[in-house]
Amino acid sequence: MDNLSILEERIGYTFANRKLLERAVTHRSFAAEHNERLEFLGDSVLNCVIGYSLFLRDKHFTEGELSRVRANLVCEKTLAIIAREIEVSRFLRMGEGEMKTGGSQRPSIMADAMEAIFGAVFSESGFEAAQRVILRLFEPILTSLTPEQLSKDAKTRLQEYLQGNHLPLPQYAVVAVTGAAHAQHFSCECRIPPLGIVTQGRATSRRAAEQEAAAAALDALKNQEKK
Repeated sequence: MDNLSILEERIGYTFANRKLLERAVTHRSFAAEHNERLEFLGDSVLNCVIGYSLFLRDKHFTEGELSRVRANLVCEKTLAIIAREIEVSRFLRMGEGEMKTGGSQRPSIMADAMEAIFGAVFSESGFEAAQRVILRLFEPILTSLTPEQLSKDAKTRLQEYLQGNHLPLPQYAVVAVTGAAHAQHFSCECRIPPLGIVTQGRATSRRAAEQEAAAAALDALKNQEKK
């Protein structure tokens, strides 16, 4: 595994207790002491930091708009993008089976590791330190938010697109629920049968997972239009 000081440099934080960072990048397939509890903590801190940032950014946001935009920012897809930017996969500790099946590149695993890292920073140094790390990594995304992202969530945009093209509404279904009771993950499916589109989303709530699946469906629609 690469020297964790490289990862510390990329997140902008140096741990006094290196074992916290080691645990944050440890998947459950590798050891009994893994990152799921830190992930749970990091998810809570992340939601608070991004919610507060959005609250300060635009005073005209309603509660519903704040919730929608935050959901789009703290989702698995966005976290995986950030994880790829700092190459978190290089530092993950995983069991041999997971490694062989490409687990280090799996968006859900990378996203979980990012949340665990945020949780580890919070656990060691408190909210302000975790806030600095999170905003450092999220700032490029926060500053490039489009009006479309700020106004409507993925499910709403998908529904309006389909209705505008006289197509039936998408079908959503929960296909799996994993994890302990305190750290569950929902996998939801979005189907648009007339277009042959089937996508999945994964998040810590059913609602957020459906949003993920809807966002993936919108990407699929864009790809179809390009052909």
